[in-house]
Amino acid sequence: MHGSLATNAGLLHAVRDGAKGRAETAVCVPYPYLAQAQAVLAGSSVAWGAQDVSEHETGAWTGEVNGSMLTDFGCTYVLVGHSERRSYFGATDVVVAAKFAAALKAGLKPVLCVGETLAEREAGITGEVVSRQIDAVLANSGVAAFAHAVVAYEPVWAIGTGRTASPQQAQEVHALIRARFARENAEIAAGLRILYGGSVKANNAAELFGQADIDGGLIGGASLVAADFLAICAAA
Repeated sequence: MHGSLATNAGLLHAVRDGAKGRAETAVCVPYPYLAQAQAVLAGSSVAWGAQDVSEHETGAWTGEVNGSMLTDFGCTYVLVGHSERRSYFGATDVVVAAKFAAALKAGLKPVLCVGETLAEREAGITGEVVSRQIDAVLANSGVAAFAHAVVAYEPVWAIGTGRTASPQQAQEVHALIRARFARENAEIAAGLRILYGGSVKANNAAELFGQADIDGGLIGGASLVAADFLAICAAA
């Protein structure tokens, strides 16, 4: 929950003007700033989206924002199941699966976030946790849906803590994720973009992105500083 109209203006213009190369770039902003993102980024190479979406299509759900509202503002992407939505707001696997389906129905590309807590990693159940989170969405939407979606692995213990999974640790989980999809459909698995999100910075991005199954990053804190974010984009 960062930003203001004034600070966003400088950041969005800098990202719009500085994003170069072949890496696909997108920013997911808080709901109140979607119009601003659309105004600044329309016609550029940078896509935009939102940080969450309601699982409900319409109705008396005061305070919720549905997928068609996001597409009204030109959104391409929406985050689904971010660890903070799961941890702080009670988004269960079932709810996340419903949000994923709602995003697809609205014509959005969901970015499905999965990952384990420190306690789960120390218990040796990372693979079990991540697979369970993915399986809930596969059961609801099917593997074909992932031709129009992205997966982001975000170890909860490495978000905003300054701790980062080593490239080898991250690659291990990314390989597990791709293998899970390959059991359903090898073609979908091969084409699936799997992003790493866990304290990615300009000085570690290249090594992380150099791993075989890490296709890019879901950037948090570093995205609030244009120079840092653009350096990560350049690494990609």
